[in-house]
Amino acid sequence: MREREFWELLEEVFGRGYGRSLAHDQALAKLGGMSVVEALEAGEEPRLVWNVLCDQMDVPDSRRWGRDHNAPPMPHGR
Repeated sequence: MREREFWELLEEVFGRGYGRSLAHDQALAKLGGMSVVEALEAGEEPRLVWNVLCDQMDVPDSRRWGRDHNAPPMPHGR
């Protein structure tokens, strides 16, 4: 997943305003409490950040990848 795809999915799944708010304000416990923006800036893979965010927000796999995405979820190794 490229970072551009990450932001597209974020807006599709959470909505533009709420998604952007989550990206800045939601602390991701599995990533040391970093926000989405901080994790991406720190070099974390966008797909990992996406899965961590979706897990934390209880987004089911059926909604996680949006309309045009078919990527399977990553294994939980963190």
